Amino acid sequence: MIYDIRHVTTYNYESPVSFARCSLRLEPRSGDGQELISHAVDIRPRPFDRTARRDFFGTLTESILIEVPHRNLRIDSKSRVSVFRQAPDRSAPSTAWESVRDAAFEAKSLGPDSPIGYVFASPLVPVQQPVTAYAAASFPKAAGILAGAVDLMHRIRTGFRYDPKATVISTPLEEVFEKRHGVCQDFAHVMIAGLRGLGLPAAYVSGYLRTIPPPGRPRLQGADATHAWVSLWCGHELGWVGFDPTNDLIVENDHIILAVGRDFSDVSPVDGIIVGSRKQKLAVAVDVLLVE
Repeated sequence: MIYDIRHVTTYNYESPVSFARCSLRLEPRSGDGQELISHAVDIRPRPFDRTARRDFFGTLTESILIEVPHRNLRIDSKSRVSVFRQAPDRSAPSTAWESVRDAAFEAKSLGPDSPIGYVFASPLVPVQQPVTAYAAASFPKAAGILAGAVDLMHRIRTGFRYDPKATVISTPLEEVFEKRHGVCQDFAHVMIAGLRGLGLPAAYVSGYLRTIPPPGRPRLQGADATHAWVSLWCGHELGWVGFDPTNDLIVENDHIILAVGRDFSDVSPVDGIIVGSRKQKLAVAVDVLLVE
């Protein structure tokens, strides 16, 4: 499947901003069942300086510097991506989760694809006993890694309420878990924390999800969204498998990967600092269009 993706981020400032330095992680990945065909980002006002590098996880990170006063910043990213991913069946047999845990700790590589880098706590995903105990209910002794992850994903989908007004980026994991509400970022963080508490390697994935309108309804421009899910290392045989706890789905061809890291702090599509005062408004519009 081939997708055209447009991701427009707009900041409107109440008073002029004299300086801005931003980091952009807007280029979809190649690998993990997808291939980047083309990518371009248009920025207004035009940056004074613009450099790019690959971070540890392999994500293209652009650093931009804007030194002209401005009250609006518009970042328009356009990409074309081919996705050819085949997900395992939910009920497929798999290696016992304890064996996967042990294999992860025996890893000899420290590279970005090595499971050992995703078994420990990270800035936004602390390992907490109540979350670990919650996840443990899905992983009885000698249960298959796939069956356990599917069960945990399903329990989060049915036991947590999606509420975009309930949390912000800085809401602690403990609060999300106690109140059982949040958004895709929160649900991914909860699942990752539970898996890591059991010693299982789990990564945070930022990307896009193609949405399909109800029958008879037109597709609304800008109605798609950035999304977040979990990538779990399921052993040498299955490798990394994506799980979407927001929608109770094993990730396949409707998910497009943007970036992978330990948690949201590693993969934020746009972040940075500005010199200015008063309030700002942020608007994000995403379109994911099936080309082929």
